[in-house]
Amino acid sequence: MLVIAVIKLKINMRNYIIALMTLGMFAQVKAQTLTEIIPYSNDSRVITTGVPFLLIASDARAAGMGDMGVATSADAYSQQWNPAKYGFSEAKSGLGISYTPYLSKLVNDIFLGNITYFNRLSEGSAFGISLKYFSLGEIEIVQDEFSEALIEKPNELTIDASYALRLADQFSLAVGMRYLRSDLKIQAVDDNASAASTFGVDIAGYYQGEEDAYNSFNGRWRGGFAIQNLGPKIKYDDAGRENFLPTMLRLGGGFDFIFDDYNRLNVTAEVAKLMVPTPPILGVEIEFEDDNGSGSFEEDEDTEIDRTEDVIISGKSQDVSFISGVFQSFGDAPGGFSEEIKEFTWALGAEYQYQDSFALRAGYFNESEEKGARKFFALGAGFKYTTINIDLSYLFSASKIQSPLENTLRFSLTFNFGDGEYNEY
Repeated sequence: MLVIAVIKLKINMRNYIIALMTLGMFAQVKAQTLTEIIPYSNDSRVITTGVPFLLIASDARAAGMGDMGVATSADAYSQQWNPAKYGFSEAKSGLGISYTPYLSKLVNDIFLGNITYFNRLSEGSAFGISLKYFSLGEIEIVQDEFSEALIEKPNELTIDASYALRLADQFSLAVGMRYLRSDLKIQAVDDNASAASTFGVDIAGYYQGEEDAYNSFNGRWRGGFAIQNLGPKIKYDDAGRENFLPTMLRLGGGFDFIFDDYNRLNVTAEVAKLMVPTPPILGVEIEFEDDNGSGSFEEDEDTEIDRTEDVIISGKSQDVSFISGVFQSFGDAPGGFSEEIKEFTWALGAEYQYQDSFALRAGYFNESEEKGARKFFALGAGFKYTTINIDLSYLFSASKIQSPLENTLRFSLTFNFGDGEYNEY
């Protein structure tokens, strides 16, 4: 009986050891199943939107001062920057026409055109309307050697209307509505292609102080703000991706040095920020068996179990409404506060005017290297003959990335009707 008991004990001990070894093997296998998130190598910190042509300065005066206009003095093109300035126009009404070549070094049929009309209805109110048209030139499509070439002309346009109300002697407020249409799809390639459209709203304010006397000159302060293109996302087809509009916040201030009745120097500073969600840092999540025991995924040596694309490593999802996107844009940068600050562009500009008949302009625009790297100097000039203003501007890139407007001459023509009917200076 003792022998039998010893044999049974040995068998039980052997089974126990085998069981422990089996559990250990399973535990080891389980420990070797790991998950790793690998960032994409093509990560970009640049914020992209639909209809980006809305961010191009369409008039030569604003372009000559570094693409600014939210706090400069009123002109016919205030509709594009701050329609509240129409409440301070000295002209009863005006008509502005501008032309901006685009990618002029490569092609000659891509351009941005703009026509604007405003009317100051009374001392306290004004309205403006405008049409902006962006042509991407002609695209020739040849299906085969026996077919005739098909010509497509993709384009984008906006139609604007605004109303400005003078709430005080030194301050006016304006609201604007914008219809946007983007026809970029090629009909010859996709029979179901159709233009995308949406709308946007602008809210703007402008302050212009009284002329004050200083030691050797008189002066006047100016200030302005604008929230532009606030509206639903634009979508080209039912299955396509929705794109945010370039909703923009602009803040600016300036001072007029009035030396005498003939000479005046206007200096202005402006900051702007896209109120659009920052793209998060994305990667691919891989579940794998760590066959070589390195602790990280190696494609040639480890066994992949599962893969999940577009996993957010840092930042927030961009899949939100346009209203949520506006508020999210001030605190969603993966790099924290330091990256949020980089999303602000800034510009400095100056304009010298002689007897309201001649003007010289200069400006500088700066954008962070991580957020688009637009950096350029601008020069401009303006001439006035009776009721006609002619403005020109020229851009010099200061960035490693070449600007599509580099070495481009922009042209604007303005007709002022009832010039001097209102005295604001």
